[in-house]
Amino acid sequence: MQGPLSSLKVLDFSTLLPGPFASLLLADMGAEVLRIESPTRMDLLRVLPPHDGGVSASHAYLNRNKRCIALDLKQPEAVAMVKQLVAEYDIVLEQFRPGVMDKLGVGYQALKAINPKLIYVSITGYGQTGPYKDRAGHDINYLALAGIASYTGRRESGPLPLGIQAADIAGGSLHGVIGLLAAVIQRQATGQGQQVDISMTDCAFSLHGMAGAGYLAAGVEPAMENQALNGGSFYDYYRTRDGRWFSVGSLEPQFMQQFCAAIGRPELAARGLSLNPQDQLALKHEIKVEFERRDFAEWSQLFAGLDACVEPMLNLSEAVEHPQIKARQLITEVPRTGGDPQQQIACPIKFSAGLPEPRHIGAALGAHTEEVLVELGYSAERIAELKANKVVA
Repeated sequence: MQGPLSSLKVLDFSTLLPGPFASLLLADMGAEVLRIESPTRMDLLRVLPPHDGGVSASHAYLNRNKRCIALDLKQPEAVAMVKQLVAEYDIVLEQFRPGVMDKLGVGYQALKAINPKLIYVSITGYGQTGPYKDRAGHDINYLALAGIASYTGRRESGPLPLGIQAADIAGGSLHGVIGLLAAVIQRQATGQGQQVDISMTDCAFSLHGMAGAGYLAAGVEPAMENQALNGGSFYDYYRTRDGRWFSVGSLEPQFMQQFCAAIGRPELAARGLSLNPQDQLALKHEIKVEFERRDFAEWSQLFAGLDACVEPMLNLSEAVEHPQIKARQLITEVPRTGGDPQQQIACPIKFSAGLPEPRHIGAALGAHTEEVLVELGYSAERIAELKANKVVA
């Protein structure tokens, strides 16, 4: 079966998380993704624990369905190979700081001269322009500078380090895929490619969906626990008697009535509509007291039969086994050479026509180098020479 993106061929120069997660989505949806890896520079994802069968589980997941070739881009012969590939792989995904790809001879202008239809997606921390364009950063830095951390946390303890990489994935990966596909659609109409400049800070900044609108239009500065959806109302997490947690999102009156009746306090329902912060604080205290009267299992059984926007906070091991996750087939088995299939998170995007079955986990460094060079017309003798000169690995 061919996926919806089977017509796309992508050269992926990215490492770590944002670029590889983006190209994983593309590969899962049928795009042919060829990773260009350095034989001399360590990709941290290859050594990041935990490991399964000697292979990093993160690397095996993020790079499934992709082929890889190991090229030393500091050597002219390797750059010549990239330029040869660009004639066929007309989409490039890269994640270096601005100017690095230019120094290597494979920047947008150099490759565009070979293929004017080239779509060149650059994912960086701060973008291709601006005073921070050359500055190093990580997910926590982008969220801090974008203002998101300023109202994500508790007044008493401060901002929270998120369990997921929101700026990397929601900012870099997902916006990178959106920009890439938008450029493909425009190219179908114009015949021209372009560079897509994705800044993880920019894209994290754009996630101020509600708070940003409120500040820019009405001057309301968001802060920790001062808004309806960040702990400033009863919409929050509550600890059970045995130290587990429940999420309560019963904002609408019909849900609030069900919730309050379920905890044995129907008289609290009317207070859920109050806009007074002190009223909300008092309501949260009442709900907190009630949740601490019963264990997690008791509350789980009670709310399982109600449609009140109240759900248990699950551990990852529990989420994997949840009936909804299973029904949506979000866990898949991916083949690997010389061993049993590896369980991984499946592509979350569903198509009525279906998607191709996963082909393999993330490949070993340079696993497809010789295969790709043969496709480019290199002889066995020439390949041996390139290996001897450490141009490829």
